[in-house]
Amino acid sequence: MAETGASPLPPKRPAHSLLARAEHFVWLTARVLEQRRFAYHFLGGGADAVETALAAYRNDDEGYGHALEPDLRGPVSQPLHTGHALRVLDSIGRCGGQRVERVCRYLTAVSTPDGALPAIHPSQRGYPVAPFVPVVDDPPSELLATGPVVGLLHRNEVWHAWLFRATDFCWQAVESLEKSHPYEIEAAVAFLDSAPDRSRAEAAADRLGRLVREHRLVALAPERREEFPVAPGYAPGEHHFAHDYAKTPDSLARGWFTDEEMDRSLDFLANEQEEDGGWPIRWRQWAPGTALEARPIVTIEALRTLRAYGRPVG
Repeated sequence: MAETGASPLPPKRPAHSLLARAEHFVWLTARVLEQRRFAYHFLGGGADAVETALAAYRNDDEGYGHALEPDLRGPVSQPLHTGHALRVLDSIGRCGGQRVERVCRYLTAVSTPDGALPAIHPSQRGYPVAPFVPVVDDPPSELLATGPVVGLLHRNEVWHAWLFRATDFCWQAVESLEKSHPYEIEAAVAFLDSAPDRSRAEAAADRLGRLVREHRLVALAPERREEFPVAPGYAPGEHHFAHDYAKTPDSLARGWFTDEEMDRSLDFLANEQEEDGGWPIRWRQWAPGTALEARPIVTIEALRTLRAYGRPVG
C-alpha cells in the first residue's frame, strides 16, 4: 500500500500512443502553463491550476504580457497576448465574471479610434519581437487581433461596451474581404463561429469558404502540399490545412471541406507528431527559445483537434 500523502501513480496509457508520447514531450520541454493545460485537458487536472499559472502573465493594466505569445518578448501587455489568455480561460470554462470585465477595460484602453484592436501596440517597441511582426507608432485595427477576442467574448455571453464597436468592425472587415491570408481567415472563422447573428455568420462563412478554395489558401492534398502556394511573407512550407480552419466539427469552416478532404487533413495532423512526441511549428523560427516555447502549445492544440473529431489519441 502506498504511503499516506504519496503522489498518485500516473494513469497507464499505451506506451506509443499519441498522448503518451506528447505527455513525455510536455514534461520535458513545456512552460508551467502548458504543463497545467495538458494536465487539465488530458490527465484530469484542475482548472484552478491553469488559472494560477496564467495569472503570472497578467499585468497591472489587466492585459497580458511576458511572452505569453512566444514571438512577442518582454513584459508589456499586448492584444495578441491577451487574446491568447482569453482562449486559455475559455478552454477551462473560466472566460467570464470580473476577471474578463477587467480584461475588457484593457482592451478599451488599447483600441484604435474605430474601437478595434491593433495586432501590435506601440509599447512593444524596444523589446525583442519576431522580425515578421512590424511595430509602428500608429497601428491600424486588425481582424487578426480583434476577431478571435470578439468571438470568444460572444461565445461566453460577455456583455461590455467595448464589444459593440469591435463587433461592428469585425463584420465590416469579414464581409469586405476580397483577398486574404490564412491567419486572417482563421481569425475571421473564430469571430463567425460565435457571432450572435447566426444567419449572417453562415452567409459570411460560405463566402469565405469559396474565397479560401478559389485562392488556394488551403493545401487540400497534404501529401502533395508542395503543389499549393504559400502566402506572401510566410515561411517556406508554411501551408495551412483543413483542420487549421475547422478546428472542431461544429465550426462553420467544416462545411468548406468534403469528408474525404477532412479525413486526409486529420490523417496528416496525426502523422505530424515528431520523434520527440511534439508537433512541429510551421511558421518562421527566429530564436531557439521561441520555437521551444511554441511547440508545446501547438502540441496541445493538435491533440485537442484530433480528439474533437473523434480520433483516438491514447
